[in-house]
Amino acid sequence: MVRYFEQKDREAFLAMAKKFYTMPAVLHEVDPVFFENTFEEIMKGSPYAVGLIAEYNGEVAGYALLSLTWSNEVGGMVVLIEEAYVEEEFRSCGIGKEIFSFIRSEFDSRAKRYRLEVTKENTRAVKLYRALGYTDLDYGQMILDRV
Repeated sequence: MVRYFEQKDREAFLAMAKKFYTMPAVLHEVDPVFFENTFEEIMKGSPYAVGLIAEYNGEVAGYALLSLTWSNEVGGMVVLIEEAYVEEEFRSCGIGKEIFSFIRSEFDSRAKRYRLEVTKENTRAVKLYRALGYTDLDYGQMILDRV
């Protein structure tokens, strides 16, 4: 089952986000204070940030973070899948597919594009995303952090 964040999910989300950012497939660490900021922003009802919790047999099994934005390139809303994480013991149970199915069911009526980032080394995720219909986008990314 996939559902939106609730206040009771705070500690589970913080713990999973910490694991997410220590995985080899992630390029750099993130200050854990940012995880708390993200959770609080979602709980305030931000129109730009969405948090999802995945459960399996009543246990929290993963999460996803989404950012909602507009793109002139596609003439509409883009759902940026910022993070999708499934706890190791729940991998290969169909939870990743369930998360992406939930996202599509919630946003297909409004979204013109779904977008995500993945490192080439994360071959398992790449395989899942391709099976779900995602294709490579040959843009390089650049950032300017102001934190």
